[in-house]
Amino acid sequence: MSEAAPEFSVIKMYAAREEIYPREIKGWYANWRWVCVWLTQLVFYGLPWLSWNGRQAILFDLGARKFYIFGVVLWPQDFIYLAALLIICAYALFLFTAVGGRLWCGYACPQTVYTEIFMWMERKIEGNRSARMRLDRQPWSLEKLARKSAKHAAWGAVALWTGFTFVGYFTPIHILWGAAGTLTLGPWEWFWVLFYAFATYGNAGWMREQVCKYMCPYARFQSSMFDQDTLIITYDQERGEPRGAWKKSGSKPAQKTVQGDCIDCTMCVQVCPTGIDIRNGLQYDCIGCAACIDACDSVMDKVGTPRGLIRYATDNAIKNHLSPRQIWQRALRPRVLVYTGILLLIVTAFLGSLVTRTPLKLDVIRDRGSMGREVEDGIIENVYRLQIMNTDERVHRYRISVSGIDSITLATPDIVELKGTEARAVPVRVRVAHGMGEKGSNRIMFKLEALDDAALQVKENAVFFVPR
Repeated sequence: MSEAAPEFSVIKMYAAREEIYPREIKGWYANWRWVCVWLTQLVFYGLPWLSWNGRQAILFDLGARKFYIFGVVLWPQDFIYLAALLIICAYALFLFTAVGGRLWCGYACPQTVYTEIFMWMERKIEGNRSARMRLDRQPWSLEKLARKSAKHAAWGAVALWTGFTFVGYFTPIHILWGAAGTLTLGPWEWFWVLFYAFATYGNAGWMREQVCKYMCPYARFQSSMFDQDTLIITYDQERGEPRGAWKKSGSKPAQKTVQGDCIDCTMCVQVCPTGIDIRNGLQYDCIGCAACIDACDSVMDKVGTPRGLIRYATDNAIKNHLSPRQIWQRALRPRVLVYTGILLLIVTAFLGSLVTRTPLKLDVIRDRGSMGREVEDGIIENVYRLQIMNTDERVHRYRISVSGIDSITLATPDIVELKGTEARAVPVRVRVAHGMGEKGSNRIMFKLEALDDAALQVKENAVFFVPR
């Protein structure tokens, strides 16, 4: 008897995406999401058009290697501030996540914000959830082509404006606007405008929840920052289960025929932008947008039961029936206090350093082609190059002086003038009388002082070489 042929099955490592049609919902949290949309986009689209001291207020001029942030001008030597800013953002993310879960994702993340904008345009052009579903099931017609074309044209216009604004942070936006009007943008400007527009169009228009589920690393490691007292969106199973629809009995109004308050209307699923069922517990797909809370509260209002079947709460609050006051008391736990302390310390140091920084930098480079040479009357001379950076936006005249050896003097002019945000290499020759200084290396100090502001000065050590 022959053996049965082995059975083979195909295992798919990636499930095909099912189209999600989120239902529009109104409520307290939906209003806050739109407040965040307006605030973030007013800042993003508006900042490049602000002027400060006759220039763009926020400009990252990579060609000139200068970052203008209102009254502050940062140079490559100020890279430490960027590192500190990234550390602040990281600790802020840890702190906010430990306390409030994925609040950033639900309200202020660019992916969430632009998806919200694109879905709003989609609803205005194609209709509500059921209308969009019907339109997608219909065969192609003139009306369907017109609606789809109008939607993608609107998406493309917003995406292009977004890409243009993004490049406007790196190229003065007034210049960029003139070049865009005549189609004379540079190759890199064209590339980044179109690239950022394509990314916005693709992520917010087509990929949407897939970015949050598959591309964003935050969804993967958020569990390491959550604990039993982290505020998350939760479904109260004790109150809601067993779930079931209400039924009518003759002319009597609808009544509950089961114990739980959940009537299994699936509104919480229909409004979810990632298509999950929050009643199945916390899932990494949940972005914390609270659309399900607004939907469930509206249903509870209609059936006459208390709100809060789905709400912001913690695991401990659900299990131990904690009051809102107790929830916030437990929020002040060691992890949160440590994050807060470290964050406050870094922010204080960052702001203190930024406020007290001297808008003047000096680097001394000695001419290595000549260790030290003897000129007239046995005088020893060394040559240096002073790299002076005036990081202020005003013109300053500086006096150069040197000390450290008796009779040490400058053999070049000691006054130099620099324009605002100018960097210049200034060659100087330093001389010491015969017999002064030790043979070999001698420590000296250069001092650069503004003539119009005695407090504006820097010092830099150097080495003066006396031939043996």
